[in-house]
Amino acid sequence: MAVIYDAFVALMVPNVLVVIVLASVFGLFVGAVPGLTATMAVALLVPVTFFMEPLPAIAAIVSASAMAIFAGDIPATLLRIPGTPSSAAYTDAAYRMTKQGKAELVLGAFVVTSATGGLIGAIFLMFFAPVVARFALNISSYEYFWLACLGLTSAAFISPGSPVKGAISLLLGVLTAMVGVFPVTGQPRFTFGSTTLYGGVGLVAALIGMFAIAEILRFALSTEPAPKAVKTKIGNIFKGLVPEIWRFRRRFADGIAVGTGTGVLPGAGADIAAWISFAIARRFTRNREEFDKGSLEGIVAAGGANNASVSSAYVPATVLGIPGDSMTAIVIGVLFMKGLTPGPAIFQHQPTLIYGIFLSFILANLLMIPLGYAAIKLARYILDVPRQYLMPVIMMFCVVGAFAMDNTLIGVVTMLVFGIIGWFMEENGFPIAPALLGIILGRMVEETFLTSMIKAQGDFLQFFTRPIAGTVGAITILIWLSPLLMMAWRRLGRRRELAARGAGREV
Repeated sequence: MAVIYDAFVALMVPNVLVVIVLASVFGLFVGAVPGLTATMAVALLVPVTFFMEPLPAIAAIVSASAMAIFAGDIPATLLRIPGTPSSAAYTDAAYRMTKQGKAELVLGAFVVTSATGGLIGAIFLMFFAPVVARFALNISSYEYFWLACLGLTSAAFISPGSPVKGAISLLLGVLTAMVGVFPVTGQPRFTFGSTTLYGGVGLVAALIGMFAIAEILRFALSTEPAPKAVKTKIGNIFKGLVPEIWRFRRRFADGIAVGTGTGVLPGAGADIAAWISFAIARRFTRNREEFDKGSLEGIVAAGGANNASVSSAYVPATVLGIPGDSMTAIVIGVLFMKGLTPGPAIFQHQPTLIYGIFLSFILANLLMIPLGYAAIKLARYILDVPRQYLMPVIMMFCVVGAFAMDNTLIGVVTMLVFGIIGWFMEENGFPIAPALLGIILGRMVEETFLTSMIKAQGDFLQFFTRPIAGTVGAITILIWLSPLLMMAWRRLGRRRELAARGAGREV
């Protein structure tokens, strides 16, 4: 406890607090602009941290990342344009509620669930980091393969409408993820002779295209008079929120558990946590019709998972020196730049710094409530802008965001191509969410499968020999077979019913 007190005192220094507040405001701005991701917010802060001590430098990164993940929910709710990739899982659900006049309820839920999820993840980080890190060491390519397959399986649960169209959308995403260099031989594939595609299709560019550009195309091609953005009053965003969150408390707890567990796994991150938690919520909802029309059930689950994952991603980063996601990879680089080596020894040599970083998560998530409220109040003015003026501004931000990812025009071209694809899919009833999930997880499935098969020398049974891999693999396969098992169970029930009727007639 003495170490935690020393870390608290070090964090309460005025200049450190000023850095945290400014970084939080910066993260809110970057996260709310479509195309400017939380990772970009962190990367843009790195040059500023050159002149800071280690604690304020990492605290700035922590604050900006937490705020950016939350801020991505604001344009997702008001405009159906996810500000960050982790917001894409529930963008449609949030926008459906906005069209019903419930934007303030949705935005209030995002503030509270994001802050609460981040706080719980930070507390978990403080007290269980070494234990969880030792567990994470047992995760190999076999476990990652089955976890990625389980993530892809969630596409079946997030897609309302035709299962066939959902499967086609997922396959399109997986096929897109295969563009680039083949992991084993290094041969380019599906690149059409373009060296710019050797690194694959950019997720952010595809995300902006399939949501934002598709929406702009839909507006531009519409023959109806130009409507304004969805009109809804945004008053007290916390009014009536507690009963709604309490109503879905089990889904909220599930989301935090999924986010915390996913963040610990190196390379997973908030994106996968949001998709999985939203899929679980839809799979186990008691009212599927209400869920698909617009409900907070999936929103509170995924909102809590997002920031819980951001916090717990620092477990492998600080304890093992292994990045939990792209943001913690930058944090590790900053620590090295400050002459510090992440790993178990840092808890002995720099305990005040480490617990100061953990406490900065708590402070950042507490600040999220007042700063997030202010950001939402400012963002509501977007609703008053006619769409014929709003769409060109959104288009400008989209182009800037797509270009800024790698400072090349290929990002802009990718965005436009996927915008056309996204528009065509939605016009013909194909859901977008499974395609994005396929792009996110397709590469991971392929790489972990190939790595595992090389280690197993072609013996697929090796995928089940490790306890964790075997358990997750068995669960995944059971989910795959569940439609067939349910069909067989129904047929067996019908046969029994017919046999019982026949026996009754004979009597």
